[in-house]
Amino acid sequence: MPTLDAHDPTIPGGRGDALDVLVIGAGQAGLAIAYHLRRAGLRFLVVDGAAELGASWRDRWDSLTLFTPAQYDALPGLAFPAPADTYPTKDQVADYLRSYAATYELPVLLGTRVTTLRRAGDRFAAHTTQGVLQARQVVVATGPFQVPVVPAYGTAIHDSVTQLHSAAYRNATDLPAGPVVVVGAGNSGRQIALELATTHDVTLAVGTRSLQLPQRLLGRDLFWWLTTLGVIDKSGSSLLARRMRARGDLVIGSRLRALAGAGVTVRPRTTAASGDTVTFADGTVVQAPSIVWATGFRSDYPWIEVPGVVVDGRVEHTRGITRVPGLTFIGLPWQHTRGSALLGFVKDDAAWLAGKILATQVTTRAAHRGGETSGVPISRSER
Repeated sequence: MPTLDAHDPTIPGGRGDALDVLVIGAGQAGLAIAYHLRRAGLRFLVVDGAAELGASWRDRWDSLTLFTPAQYDALPGLAFPAPADTYPTKDQVADYLRSYAATYELPVLLGTRVTTLRRAGDRFAAHTTQGVLQARQVVVATGPFQVPVVPAYGTAIHDSVTQLHSAAYRNATDLPAGPVVVVGAGNSGRQIALELATTHDVTLAVGTRSLQLPQRLLGRDLFWWLTTLGVIDKSGSSLLARRMRARGDLVIGSRLRALAGAGVTVRPRTTAASGDTVTFADGTVVQAPSIVWATGFRSDYPWIEVPGVVVDGRVEHTRGITRVPGLTFIGLPWQHTRGSALLGFVKDDAAWLAGKILATQVTTRAAHRGGETSGVPISRSER
């Protein structure tokens, strides 16, 4: 893995001649836009703090599978290598991302976490764990799953209780024998509760009653209906999208009735916890040696030291374009549509955003490239 050095001629952006574009994050969103930047001939680099491509997928719980079938899981240019109407595992997704970067020879520098991003005149300076990179434009593609969230009352639970966030849960052997409370009934919470029900006495705390949809309807997968009817492409400002967002994220498959049939006890939201007991909104109290917090994530952008971009923890943007010229985002939930943060649908945002980036590069590209080839070849170990 190369180390960034101001005098290293193999690393663009680590010296005086700035990159056209720096992409921060090598997940599906970062790779999708990198595909278009490569085709456009721009000088760019993708950096990621992980040691391997697909790490954010490979590090999730063992039995995780996508709820989108394989035919809807492709990034631009490369079909997902699995039969239609099968549901890829998280390791298959990680392998696909690695293969994707290698297929298109995308310049990915791993083990390179951006610690600070600042504006530096007409450029951006990205301070990383391997040095400083200069770029005229930056795309932040760090994804929606950054910092696990646990309710404040979790601190009142006794140290003898095993607590895991869904981000740290791998399988049922992570938890001791006895009852388990799973807090949070989104897709992750329901899948984990259903898995644990085969070995534990499980109580699932349901806060928001999200819209439940079946995985298959009239012989077709749900995503066939969503794409055919144009639902997945509705912009976030449409009436339908506003109604969907008001009801929380879609829950696909795992209906509460099915979970109850599998032995999961369904309760309303948790309101308090103390010692080894959890209290629910209906007054029920459950004593449990284990708790799984499927309570989501929050964004984390303190490293972005560019005024006017992140306000009260939220990115201020229009379809990923911020008020700061040259600074854009991709892969945010509802960045434009329901599919903006989904593996097989982020390609639409990537194509649109890449077009906007290229439009701002046209008048300066020839002078800045100086005849060099686009991107940086990556070594076999980085692919």
